Amino acid sequence: MTKQFFATCPKGLEGLLKTEIESLGAVDCRETVAGVYFDGELSDAYRVCLWSRLANKVLLPLASGTIDSAEDLYELVFTLPWEDHLKSDGTLLVDFSGQSRTIRNTQFGAVKIKDAIVDKLRQHSGSRPSVDKVQPDIRVNARLSKGKLVVSLDLCGESLHRRGYRQQQGQAPLKENLAAAILLRTGWCQDEAEVALIDPMCGSGTFLIEAAMIAADIAPGLTRSRYSFENWLGHDAEAWQMLLEDARSRRLSGLARADLPEIRGYDANLQVIRAAEQNIIRAGLDDWLRVSRKELRELKRPTHKELSSGLVVTNPPYGERLGEVESMKILYAHLGERLRVEFNGWRAGIFTGNPELGKKLGMRSSRKYKFFNGSIASELLLFDIASEQFFRETSNSDSIESAVKTESEGGADVQPLSNGAQMLVNRIKKNQKALKRFLQRTKASGYRLYDADMPEYACAIDIYEGVSQSTGKPLRLVHVQEYQAPKSVDEDRAAQRFQEVQAAVPVALDVPVSQVCYKQRRRNKGSDQYEKQTDRETGESIVLTEGQAKLLVNPWPYLDTGIFLDHRPLRLKIAEQVRGKRFLNLFCYTATASVQAAVAGAKFTTSVDMSQTYLNWARSNLALNGLSESKNRLEQADCVKWLETAKGEYDIIMLDPPTFSNSKRMLDVLDVQRDHVKLIQQAMALLTNDGVLYFSNNLRGFEIDQSLFASFSVENITKSTIDEDFSRNRKIHHCWEIRHCL
Repeated sequence: MTKQFFATCPKGLEGLLKTEIESLGAVDCRETVAGVYFDGELSDAYRVCLWSRLANKVLLPLASGTIDSAEDLYELVFTLPWEDHLKSDGTLLVDFSGQSRTIRNTQFGAVKIKDAIVDKLRQHSGSRPSVDKVQPDIRVNARLSKGKLVVSLDLCGESLHRRGYRQQQGQAPLKENLAAAILLRTGWCQDEAEVALIDPMCGSGTFLIEAAMIAADIAPGLTRSRYSFENWLGHDAEAWQMLLEDARSRRLSGLARADLPEIRGYDANLQVIRAAEQNIIRAGLDDWLRVSRKELRELKRPTHKELSSGLVVTNPPYGERLGEVESMKILYAHLGERLRVEFNGWRAGIFTGNPELGKKLGMRSSRKYKFFNGSIASELLLFDIASEQFFRETSNSDSIESAVKTESEGGADVQPLSNGAQMLVNRIKKNQKALKRFLQRTKASGYRLYDADMPEYACAIDIYEGVSQSTGKPLRLVHVQEYQAPKSVDEDRAAQRFQEVQAAVPVALDVPVSQVCYKQRRRNKGSDQYEKQTDRETGESIVLTEGQAKLLVNPWPYLDTGIFLDHRPLRLKIAEQVRGKRFLNLFCYTATASVQAAVAGAKFTTSVDMSQTYLNWARSNLALNGLSESKNRLEQADCVKWLETAKGEYDIIMLDPPTFSNSKRMLDVLDVQRDHVKLIQQAMALLTNDGVLYFSNNLRGFEIDQSLFASFSVENITKSTIDEDFSRNRKIHHCWEIRHCL
């Protein structure tokens, strides 16, 4: 006997669900908001329960009517023949949604419906059913909207998206039916046999399992333990068994195919990889699917066999807070770079809750589909990964660079340099020539060119050569820091000399004035170092390459640029030693040393700093290198207080405290000369017996306390940690290698 049924689904999947239900043999399908009506036999409804990859519920409407009061609700439900659906001593559960002028509480509505069913059955047999919130014999669904009540029998019980295989999941899992919808929208296995699918951020493996079930013709409902209709008095057990036997047979045939596609998943978080493994086992797909821990930076096309085409599908994080969003821009750019380099000729489907981030991938999407991930409006971006689809974002710097170039080519007036400025030009050029071999040998892309070589021009000049973060084009930035003049120097004379510096630098280095940043060094108070130094928003961020790592530098907004160039040798020294070891970075700043350690193969890194500004910067540095925070933990804390309660063991520790700090976030003032013994002792308590602590600071007159030599093996390695570009200022920092005495 033909009945009308209603299949519910997440908002946005109605069209896909209608097509799916039609393919399963139902007729007269009609879309509505968040669902599809269809007609068919009871076996057709069972088939949708078993085979639908998209539905949440399959409901059998029993009655509907206009409701003006609670009494009307009771009477409508009471008139139904509940004896045809439930034994008088059985169990039930009522799901009620909606409200009206007289029924304002869902619990009240559910209780009134339950009372009507109980009273009807007690009138019929003299006994009454009870409520079971876990596994009721029947589940009643009631929806009140605009004064109309629809009462239905819920044939499923738990939502159909709960396949039964996923008992462990990551932090932000996709529901199984949404993952299936995304795969269907990508065209997975629809036109021809796919050869491969890869999810580089697979989480608990939902895309992988759903893709496998589509490819092998596996009914998603086979892994469920029960359906609500199985204890319903109207249940057709014979029809259900026939459907199950057919689905099991199709599953065996599908898994026996010789041409099953390669399906792999990667994630940087070992914990979620373990969860994915367990989910795959529960789905019975562990002989086929493969997952492993891998950072995004390691993403490559599989090489064990020729895979000229395939699908990369993933749901990257999209960030909710400002610092996270900024690092996510870099993560998406890195993902785009890996796709362009490794997967040319493949397709990609990127599902994101922040579609603006999709622009950072550097590829033009071929299609876009809107979805809702819960309440979050999201998009699926589809890409054909081919060179003609690649692009680079433009930025404000492009227009600035163009304007400067036009001005130069147009023959703008050039003011003659003063004798002093010309002398500075000559010195800068001389220094550049002297550093040529050093730069060729070390390939340093950030270096100090001038450091108050001429006392009357007391400034430091640093060069940053890399690529623009936003456009990927080669970029050269100059950072000029004027040292604060002593009180004995006339302010007008000091200002005049700095004007000569500003005139000399662009000429000496042949760079546009827009690519030179000028600042004055001074002793910081409190959180001054974290406060913006300029309102300029058009200055470019630049990506430097140091060793194997990429590091983000921006000289414009803050006093410091995001990297301490003088620590380059120490960072690279740590990178040489850190493979397979545990690294702790105290007073980590933007965590450049941690990034070097992680890229070089550290077992894990922990970076601690008090500034959220710099930790957000560190997060961007990690994303820039395709590194996750699962193995590279960032902790916002006062390092002094953190050390008092810290636990764990580390093989290499970097301790680089500021000379002085009285930030409002600190409970006390930090003075490195006074406090270094305690800091070192606390840090050494976290160091393994054969580990090494690198302690450094930049207090010019610093003297290490001799008591430390009695407790530890202490070696001054300052000379070996200062490169040639800082040779004019050998007191730029002090550095010691400290070990436990064996």
